[in-house]
Amino acid sequence: MSQPTDHAITLDGPRLAPSAGRTPRQLVVLCHGVGADGEDMLGLAEMLAQLLPETAFVCPHAPFPFDFAPVGRQWFPLVELTTPQIEAGVRSMTPSLQRFFAAECARLGLPHRAGVLAGFSQGAMMALFAGLRMADAPGALAGFSGGMPGLWSLPVELAARPTVLLVHGEADEVVPPQVTREAERALRALQVPVHALYRPGLGHTLDDEGIGAFAALCADLAAAPGG
Repeated sequence: MSQPTDHAITLDGPRLAPSAGRTPRQLVVLCHGVGADGEDMLGLAEMLAQLLPETAFVCPHAPFPFDFAPVGRQWFPLVELTTPQIEAGVRSMTPSLQRFFAAECARLGLPHRAGVLAGFSQGAMMALFAGLRMADAPGALAGFSGGMPGLWSLPVELAARPTVLLVHGEADEVVPPQVTREAERALRALQVPVHALYRPGLGHTLDDEGIGAFAALCADLAAAPGG
């Protein structure tokens, strides 16, 4: 499939202003999984907004149509699911996501450290890969049920050490929780502050425990000095 080169890609998606109606003190960017789109993450944003009243949310649509259905989007193709192909796909779209995050922070007049970059499944791969390779990095990252491609190159490419939250269901039938355990080990070895939450019996989805941990991460970041 012919796809645009990265410099031709501009991301966009639904936005949610702070529920308190005030100038935002924080930005959360939520990247959806394959076969979904930004609208699918808006429900999560609306839930979080009740807990984070001074936070703005944006849920970008992935740039490409889903290969295997007439609806939905994808960040990179899934024709080949080898480790090198997955990393190549994530890497190819990383500059676009980094530019989008920077542009949204600039739009709101916020420093990057007041932002959180997070995602589910394929979106988690994007958020973690991109965020750890930004010198002016988000204040925190979160990955739900997605793992972290590029572990072999991370020791060389790591540009910052934001706090990272990893959440994965122990019964995930799509992405094995082992990939998140490998990511956790790699981050700890590089002295990146990481909190990992493995949910017994949970499949390829989110639950209240994981959402609560994410809300707490965001709240802690907003309350931190300079946050």
